[in-house]
Amino acid sequence: MAHFPPGYLIGHASDHVGKTGCTVILPPPGTIAAVDVRGGAPGTRETGVFTPGNLVSEIHALVLTGGSAFGLAAADGVSRWLREKGIGFSIGPARVPIVAAAVLFDLAVGDPEAYPDAAMGSRACDAAAEREIESGRVGAGTGATVGKILGIEHSHPGGVGASEIVLPGGERVCALAAVNAFGDVVDPETGQVLAGATRNGAFLETERALREEPLADSPLASGHTTLLCVATTVPFDTASLKRVAIEAHDGVARAVRPTHTVVDGDVVFALAPAGAAPSVLTRLRVGSAAARAAAEAILDAVRT
Repeated sequence: MAHFPPGYLIGHASDHVGKTGCTVILPPPGTIAAVDVRGGAPGTRETGVFTPGNLVSEIHALVLTGGSAFGLAAADGVSRWLREKGIGFSIGPARVPIVAAAVLFDLAVGDPEAYPDAAMGSRACDAAAEREIESGRVGAGTGATVGKILGIEHSHPGGVGASEIVLPGGERVCALAAVNAFGDVVDPETGQVLAGATRNGAFLETERALREEPLADSPLASGHTTLLCVATTVPFDTASLKRVAIEAHDGVARAVRPTHTVVDGDVVFALAPAGAAPSVLTRLRVGSAAARAAAEAILDAVRT
C-alpha cells in the first residue's frame, strides 16, 4: 500500500451490489492542479478551470467516479460537504469549492441504474483520511474491468491502485489510478500481460488482436477509461505542473496497451503546492517519477 503526501485525505465509497463507487481526494490548502485529457471519450467536470492564466488554479477536491456521466453527480455531494465546512474560493460573501471530477464507465458490469450520487460523494468525504490507500475493487474501481475487446464476459477485474516514489532530496511523487481500460494491463519491465481480455483461459493480447484478427463481432463501443491523479510535495506553478500531467500519461501508456484510444476516457490530474516554477532538473525528475508512479499504480490496481 502507498501513502499520499502529508495533508492529503483519501476516501472511498463503494456499492458492491450495484458494482460502482467513487474515490475522493481532498488536498491540503494551497494545492493547485493541472489536467491533461488524452482519451477520446472523456467525461469530466471543471477541467477547464486549471488552464494556465485563468483566475483560479487552487483545487479543493478531486473526484474519480464510476457511473459514466451520471456519476458526476457525486461531485455535487463533495461540493456541498466542503461548503458546509467553509472551504472554497472566496468570491465576495460566498465561498465556492473548486471540485474537479472524471468518470469511468461501469454501467455494463453491475446494475445499470446504480451510479454514484451526491450522497455517495458525501460519504466518501466522511471516509477520507490520511492513511495508507486501500487498493483493489473499492471506490471508483468497484466495478472497473480491464481488457474488453471481446466484451465484459471476457474481461479481467480492474480497480484502484496507488504508488509513491521518493526523489533524491526527499521530495515525493505519488499516484492513484482507477483502471477500467479497453486495453490490457502489461508489466512494462517484462511485457507480461497481468490483466486483460481472455479467450479459452488465456490472455488474448489486445494489441496483437487489433493488428491481426477480424474482430467483426467485437463490442468496441463499450465504455472504458483510466483515471489518474499524481500528487507531489514539490511546489509548482500551473504552467509547469501541466507538463507533469502530460508526462504522467507516459506511465499510462507503458502499463496499458493500447491506451488513449477513441473508446477510452483517459485523464491525468497533477496536484502540487502552489509556488514558482522549479528548476529544470527538478521538473525533469518529477516528470520522470510521475510516469513511473503512474505505471506502478496501474499495476497495483490489478495485482490487488
